[in-house]
Amino acid sequence: MLRAPGCLLRTSVAPAAALAAALLSSLARCSLLEPRDPVASSLSPYFGTKTRYEDVNPVLLSGPEAPWRDPELLEGTCTPVQLVALIRHGTRYPTAKQIRKLRQLHGLLQARGSRDGGASSTGSRDLGAALADWPLWYADWMDGQLVEKGRQDMRQLALRLASLFPALFSRENYGRLRLITSSKHRCMDSSAAFLQGLWQHYHPGLPPPDVADMEFGPPTVNDKLMRFFDHCKKFLTEVEKNATALYHVEAFKTGPEMQNILKKVAATLQVPVNDLNADLIQVAFFTCSFDLAIKGVKSPWCDVFDIDDAKVLEYLNDLKQYWKRGYGYTINSRSSCTLFQDIFQHLDKAVEQKQRSQPISSPVILQFGHAETLLPLLSLMGYFKDKEPLTAYNYKEQMHRKFRSGLIVPYASNLIFVLYHCENAKTPKEQFRVQMLLNEKVLPLAYSQETVSFYEDLKNHYKDILQSCQTSEECELARANSTSDEL
Repeated sequence: MLRAPGCLLRTSVAPAAALAAALLSSLARCSLLEPRDPVASSLSPYFGTKTRYEDVNPVLLSGPEAPWRDPELLEGTCTPVQLVALIRHGTRYPTAKQIRKLRQLHGLLQARGSRDGGASSTGSRDLGAALADWPLWYADWMDGQLVEKGRQDMRQLALRLASLFPALFSRENYGRLRLITSSKHRCMDSSAAFLQGLWQHYHPGLPPPDVADMEFGPPTVNDKLMRFFDHCKKFLTEVEKNATALYHVEAFKTGPEMQNILKKVAATLQVPVNDLNADLIQVAFFTCSFDLAIKGVKSPWCDVFDIDDAKVLEYLNDLKQYWKRGYGYTINSRSSCTLFQDIFQHLDKAVEQKQRSQPISSPVILQFGHAETLLPLLSLMGYFKDKEPLTAYNYKEQMHRKFRSGLIVPYASNLIFVLYHCENAKTPKEQFRVQMLLNEKVLPLAYSQETVSFYEDLKNHYKDILQSCQTSEECELARANSTSDEL
């Protein structure tokens, strides 16, 4: 039986990926029923990669700094000796591109208001007029930067993890922490905020100093690990810069589900349908999520859509993630091999040091990246894979899909590997065990229904990736494409 925060989930024996998906689906239902967040929108479970962390973990609404211990976590004679965490940055501002689209939509509404005075046929002010008057406070300089709520996400995550694994995050281990980050400011700022959270853990009641004034040095920037996709020629050519790679995304935008929303929104806002497109509809939807996540307010943008609309727009976002970061193309996940291998190099070293009765040189490794860092890695490991691919034409069939990006990689999402040493092991193999946590909840192993694995078994299951997946070869362009800039 798996337990999710705030609710109970019964499971039968099933493949691990299905168990994980069931757990995340359960969390979505819990977030819909969660009564403690007065500004939460009924649309919140459908914001995809713009989802708040607390909407996946609603128990945090009542105690964001208190650790929630998954009952499946090992304890007793098994002691955690190393933790390797991949952490997505915290809540951020919209990108400059999204802000420009919102400004375009806002301009349409203001132009409409100047023509008809903002009154409906009944003489009352309508939603379009309310949105025209709603403050457009986003500016180009914000461009995806971390917001204060994002810093809070990180500080609180640090406090919870330090309380959950006190021996690993001990004051004595502070100088042995290893922090790696993407070069993007939102990731660098997330790592700094995480360190401030640890300071609060070590010095309760004292305000944290600037990271530059802490004894711990600045995090190491390593884009080859945290932004591996930018360093993979095959991915850049065949997916990122290939105009046809996201065919299913573009086809869904012009399909019946999105066109119905387009007509409905045009009627609601009283603007010509020809002035709208799927991109503007999507940015309006995301603005509801940004206002909620950044300012904690439910804006009138949320009133434009109902839950059925939200499910369609979530699918549009998931299609993009699936075809660009997930199972859509093999190179999406294979480009992350270097990162996967790096994780196991840390674990191997810890095992070796423990076997030699040496202190673990890096008991905690924290790596700060993006949703685009986590999704390919989880796909590489075989998680959240549906029987049929997500396409522009099977929306209804995929209503209960496993691949829901908002439940997998919300803001501040994290994938954690915990290596344990077990004292009373009968054989050398049984001495070292591993658990994985996704967003602070134990994630069943991809190859079994178990929540813990012998380290040797885990390595054997991923032998092909660990031994045969060479990024230099995976990311090399085929000869036929070597003289061409794009497909």
